[in-house]
Amino acid sequence: MLLNIFIGSFVVVITILIQAYGTKYWVGILVNKYYNKQSISFDKKTVKMLIYTALFLLSLNFFEAIIWGFTYYLLPGITEFESLEKAIYFSLVTFTTLGYGEITISSSNRILSGFEAMNGVLLLGWTTAMMFSVLQFVMKNTQKLKKKE
Repeated sequence: MLLNIFIGSFVVVITILIQAYGTKYWVGILVNKYYNKQSISFDKKTVKMLIYTALFLLSLNFFEAIIWGFTYYLLPGITEFESLEKAIYFSLVTFTTLGYGEITISSSNRILSGFEAMNGVLLLGWTTAMMFSVLQFVMKNTQKLKKKE
């Protein structure tokens, strides 16, 4: 059990680092492109920016779930996954806390899936907060533009 707690904690740290540096990278792009602009209008360019932000953040979350899938697949004590695809599928279902339940892992290793679910809630919430922040920035600056008119 202690080994699983250590492994789970290690993977949580890795995925948080991915989310943190990914967020930092994307904020840098947005700041360089939009921060000091005189005005932002809610046009096709802004909608594209929101779409790209959502796709980038979802890609981060998908990559983080894949890391969990590789963890399940590579650990010698977990034998339920005969393919990497099944391990990644289980990971996605667990990361999103959907939890279909048609695939489970043995009781001695299931603490890992609990760690992944907590990790997924945190990182998906982080993604949601980031999207909200970007949308709030757009709306705030669109309102500034309307006040100037």
